[in-house]
Amino acid sequence: MEEDEDKGIVLVTGGTGYVASWLITRLLQQGYRVRTTIRSYPDSKKDISYLTNLPGAPEKLEIFNADLNDPESFNGVIPGCTGVFHVAHPVGFEEKVPEQVTNERSVKGTIGILQACLDSKTVKRVVYTSSAFTVMYNDKSSGLIDDSDWTDVDYVRALKPFGASYIISKTLAERAALEFAEAHGLELVSLIPPWIIGPFICSRCPSSVYPALAMILGEEDQYKHLSKTSMVHVDDVAIAHIFLLEHPDLKGRYICSPLEVTIDQISEFLSAKYPEYPVPRADALKGIEESKSRGLSSKKLVDSGFEFKYGFEEMFDGAIQCCKEKGLI
Repeated sequence: MEEDEDKGIVLVTGGTGYVASWLITRLLQQGYRVRTTIRSYPDSKKDISYLTNLPGAPEKLEIFNADLNDPESFNGVIPGCTGVFHVAHPVGFEEKVPEQVTNERSVKGTIGILQACLDSKTVKRVVYTSSAFTVMYNDKSSGLIDDSDWTDVDYVRALKPFGASYIISKTLAERAALEFAEAHGLELVSLIPPWIIGPFICSRCPSSVYPALAMILGEEDQYKHLSKTSMVHVDDVAIAHIFLLEHPDLKGRYICSPLEVTIDQISEFLSAKYPEYPVPRADALKGIEESKSRGLSSKKLVDSGFEFKYGFEEMFDGAIQCCKEKGLI
């Protein structure tokens, strides 16, 4: 790519988040001018220097205050953009908000963004960041999960897994996004990543990285989440977003999940690579019940020409290195 190549203006919502900040980094590297939105906190001075100090940021990154709970706040940001990456979600995984409120906020915020994209007359394509939670929970018992699967929200309500409100809100928001786009002729594709791990530029340890490092941090109550799980490197997720933006022939939903690992594999790798930490050996983990969830298929994404670049060792190496550099471990 030539240094002076200009690919136009794109918007990334929720710019201070783990995936969004990494995506901004990649977009700047690849010649895009980037706008991003962050929520304003009147009583705090949030440090966003990790965004403003990115290579190319002074010339090519604009940061705006906007809030998904007030979708109209995006009306002045989206016009002029040719692509929108809707990464932000108005409710966190562990936020204790009544389900009805969570669902209303999620759907209203998403539709508000898409309406602003329509009204802009400049947005050609939207990439919506979904989650594996939108495909994982239903009463099917066999076979890999693919893009045709949907989480059954009534099944989630009955099962009551940890984070049920978030799972339901993400599912309803993605459905609403796809239905709105179809009804209004808006080009929208959704990317469905599982557990995202790897390096990070944000100042705090991301909420998906922290439990992944449970065996290094000694957080035994988190081990159950590592029993058997699908994972993806944050850089693969960022590049997949850009891939979906740049290939207008791609339609619908795309699972972005290259591998599945067990807690025994993670333990074996960490104990060999990082002997300075008291990583429990496999025999000490025998009592942890293995997840019975079905694996995720990325066949549709791979068949479209996308190539994953990272294995789980690089995911953990990147996360651990960043935590060390930032004094978090």
